[in-house]
Amino acid sequence: MNIQLLTHLMFEGQAQEALDLYLSVFDDTELLSIEHFPSDHETHAGQIRLAKFRIKNSEFLCIDSPVSHGFGFTPSMSVFVEFEDEMELLNVLSPLSDGGKILMPLDNYGFSEKFAWFQDRFGVSWQLNLR
Repeated sequence: MNIQLLTHLMFEGQAQEALDLYLSVFDDTELLSIEHFPSDHETHAGQIRLAKFRIKNSEFLCIDSPVSHGFGFTPSMSVFVEFEDEMELLNVLSPLSDGGKILMPLDNYGFSEKFAWFQDRFGVSWQLNLR
């Protein structure tokens, strides 16, 4: 049986902004597909109905939820990114964490010489680790 595991990110009106950020900060990214709500949609015209994108070798989905909900992202689930190059980690950390909330600042925590954990400005939790 062939299955695919994808991380699904649900936004409320910020999917395009988040998608643009994620595709801009990492090397080796690709927008695989995107579908917008039609221009005559009464509440979500032009917002992302469904986008599929790739960062390195991982694929993600993102949407602008057509239904308002009482929850957001939580740090209990994070996108964990391992880097072999310290400069690449630093180049991703600054723009991705800008306007967000630092949970563990970049530091040596014993299990890694360079590790940072934060929520970006959309609430998505990221853990960046230097191998």
